[in-house]
Amino acid sequence: MQHPRRAGAIVLALLLAGCSGSTAATTAVLPVAVASPTVSPSPSAQPTVSPTPVPTKPPWDALPDPANDPAGLAAQLVMAEGFIRDPNASAGQLAWAGHMEQLGIARLADFPDWTDAVLAALPAEPQAAIAGSMEAGKQLRLMHAGPIPKSLPDWHIVQPPPIEELMGYYKEAEAKYGVGWYFLASINLIETRMGRIRGDSVAGAQGPMQFIPSTWAAYGQGDVNSYRDSILAAARYLKAAGAPGNMPAAILAYNHDTRYVAAVTGYADVMKADPNAYRGYYGWQVYYPTTDGPILMAPGWTKP
Repeated sequence: MQHPRRAGAIVLALLLAGCSGSTAATTAVLPVAVASPTVSPSPSAQPTVSPTPVPTKPPWDALPDPANDPAGLAAQLVMAEGFIRDPNASAGQLAWAGHMEQLGIARLADFPDWTDAVLAALPAEPQAAIAGSMEAGKQLRLMHAGPIPKSLPDWHIVQPPPIEELMGYYKEAEAKYGVGWYFLASINLIETRMGRIRGDSVAGAQGPMQFIPSTWAAYGQGDVNSYRDSILAAARYLKAAGAPGNMPAAILAYNHDTRYVAAVTGYADVMKADPNAYRGYYGWQVYYPTTDGPILMAPGWTKP
């Protein structure tokens, strides 16, 4: 966020959303510590002639491997979106599905001519969610451009609280301050990938919702690194800035960039229209651009 609270923070958590590890991903990075999201671990992937076979039961504990052709990718996304919307999906299936969704969106950004065919293969709700996510990611990528960072950030990557626990914090904040839970989830997703990133921004912003100390002193209560306390403080800040009556102004106060406003609103609109989309976003992981290609920062990662 670039506002009175923090300038030059970990805003790139979604800046590369919709970019895999190919050339597209390496041209839209900030020259500051950032968490690049939807970057594929297969930077050299190119379209293939025949469809990629899609296993009927992927290994849930393995990294998703997005297909290199539109038909194969469509089949993978149909499977992933099915699990995202299945209340009986296991934790492993849901985690795989969210990550697959993230990398699938990345692939579409790298090969935009596939988009119409892939989206046409999806049912209506996931079709709208994928399209909205692509547009929101595009807005974030437009925010900054610069060289690939030369060093890795001083971060520690953690596993966020359980999906329903986080939702409880968003809903509690919504009840207290009137800020839609989906806006809070969107900001949390963009800022630290649902709180996976632990580490200060270049401006000293801290916690799952990224507060600089002075603004935390004004709006925070409790521990800045607490998911609940940080989410409630974000809602308190947004309320003071005009939410819920004027959400664009409130989000602009959170980060003084209209593209950030568009991105936050875009992901929020997806979740408002389709609350199950939150289950997919929860599974999105932290990727970081390097000169050797993007790396996945899984929970437990620390700077070597």
